[in-house]
Amino acid sequence: EGMFVRNKSQADRIYTVLDASDYWKTPVEKSSRSMMNIVFSTGDADLDTRFWKEAAQEGLVGLKGHRLVGGLRASLYNSQSKSAVDALVDFIEDFEEMNG
Repeated sequence: EGMFVRNKSQADRIYTVLDASDYWKTPVEKSSRSMMNIVFSTGDADLDTRFWKEAAQEGLVGLKGHRLVGGLRASLYNSQSKSAVDALVDFIEDFEEMNG
């Protein structure tokens, strides 16, 4: 039960930032969203690639989306720390500010 609350809180933190912006696209209906794998995109494949490459330089790895679908994916498994989620949210906001 505690893990569920933690996982939901982390996912909600990221979805809140994505949903508050017109820059980010979230292709999954809210009722079907995963708490473990959050998929999102800028809507531009080149910008998406730039996002995950720049994120990797900041230590945020594994954000490249599915090889056939593209986009971006943040995986939030039980071992993910709050500080890692905070760093991702900060990077998402900074990337939009610099490129939006």
